[in-house]
Amino acid sequence: MQEKVKEERVRKNTIRLNLTNPLIFGERSLILGYERTIGQHQSFSINAGLATLPKFNLISIEDDSLIQLNKSSKDKGFNITGDYRFYLASENKHRAPRGIYIGPYASHVFMGRENTWNLNTESFQGEVKTDFRFNMTAIGAQLGYQFIIWKRVALDFVLIGPSIAWYSLEAKLNTTLDPDDESALYAKIDEILQERFPGYTFVLDDVDFKTSGTTNTQSFGFRYTIHLGYHF
Repeated sequence: MQEKVKEERVRKNTIRLNLTNPLIFGERSLILGYERTIGQHQSFSINAGLATLPKFNLISIEDDSLIQLNKSSKDKGFNITGDYRFYLASENKHRAPRGIYIGPYASHVFMGRENTWNLNTESFQGEVKTDFRFNMTAIGAQLGYQFIIWKRVALDFVLIGPSIAWYSLEAKLNTTLDPDDESALYAKIDEILQERFPGYTFVLDDVDFKTSGTTNTQSFGFRYTIHLGYHF
């Protein structure tokens, strides 16, 4: 009696965790993803989760300082990204989702934070609250490679991901300040963002924000991500 050849099971699903964002923005930035293969050489994925700004350093008031950032703050935000992948049949020995891939992606990120500041000038002494909002929408293309280890563990690297991105940045105040005090406050926030926000000086270091607390711009973006997942 001829033995039946056991066919290898085709696993089409992968759930994963974004490892890059927590390293850059902190442990509260948690993004989960799901990838589903279509046929032998294509897939789509969606990634979504929490997005938070990096922690701001505490600024002490000195003779030449105007403001201090209190420790209390309230964060909000989300990140959602979708992509479609073409696993190159000419370069890969295995079916998707293993091997080198290319494809388009789109993403949207919102980050918000409410902060309380102490302001001490000739015209104002007291607390000022800011409602800080950052939005970014990007459309681009990516090149990456995904390893499948022990048939179950997925290690995914988005290596190159240039995009066209639209950015908006706004800091609303809960009180009325004179123009000089507003500019001083926005300039100090701008200084903190330069220090703590990756890529800020490249796309968002803008004179408009330093004077008015708001800016909108279009520029280039970039995606680089490492995912750790479970393949099933």
